[in-house]
Amino acid sequence: MKAIAIRRYGGPEVIEYTDLPDPKVGPDSVLVQVRAAGVNPVDWKVREGRLDGILDAHFPLVPGWDLAGVVRAVGGGVTEFRPGDEVIGYVRKDWAEHGTYAELVAAPVRTLARKPASLDWAQAGGLPLAGLTAYQGLTKALRLRAGESILIHAGAGGVGHLAVQIAGALGARVIATAGERNHAYLRRLGAEPVGHGEGLAERVRALAPGGVDAAFDLIGRDAVDISTDLVADPARIASVADYGVVARGGHYVWCRPDSADLAALARLADEGKLTVTVASTFPLSQAASAQALNAEGRTRGKIVLLTD
Repeated sequence: MKAIAIRRYGGPEVIEYTDLPDPKVGPDSVLVQVRAAGVNPVDWKVREGRLDGILDAHFPLVPGWDLAGVVRAVGGGVTEFRPGDEVIGYVRKDWAEHGTYAELVAAPVRTLARKPASLDWAQAGGLPLAGLTAYQGLTKALRLRAGESILIHAGAGGVGHLAVQIAGALGARVIATAGERNHAYLRRLGAEPVGHGEGLAERVRALAPGGVDAAFDLIGRDAVDISTDLVADPARIASVADYGVVARGGHYVWCRPDSADLAALARLADEGKLTVTVASTFPLSQAASAQALNAEGRTRGKIVLLTD
């Protein structure tokens, strides 16, 4: 099969478009022919070795944890899927080696759900990691409820634009930060936009004089500090970028593979409550360019690799 692989940590120059053996399929896994694979910041951070302290790396290493594709074969113990089923997956394991930047992936069934019919392949490929981060952060860490208000930092990004929609689907009032060029976009998603940067707390209080019930930091920097001034209960602050939130009584969010949560995202999509904005697509062979664009951190929505 064709795949993207790295044979050592490093910059974009270590990325190879190469031939690798087809993956073996264990008893609790299925073989997925990948149609699309989402590109996420963690992918280039793995490539640079930034996660070496928590993930063993086995080279050659195929990056990527997101996929959308078609089941081609099933392991002997699998009853959940059959060949021909269209699926999405957050195929993260406890080590880095067999990722999703490939034509074929052996995916444990616990990492998969059925693809939402309402999303095309690129949208579906961009949903799993970002969608699970947003969904688990809002529903499990923050326990956001209907009628509450939430501040989402970086609301136009890959996780942010999904978090805005999920929070709205939960019945919350959403205030989201973004640059001016993304304010109209956030309004279309159902959020009240505010500019980030100096004076953010004052701009939020102009909309919500009593502060907000919860805050979700998707950017780091001073977002947790600002959130602490706006949220009465520190347990209602979560961050994907600042582990220091834990010392303040909040939650650090590192999403987990979860078939039920993926299925919940698919239902939201098929109910018309959730869509995925795809900023750019690249052929699999141009993964280095896709990662470089992702690393700039200014993309609206998702970047996705396509195998066709």
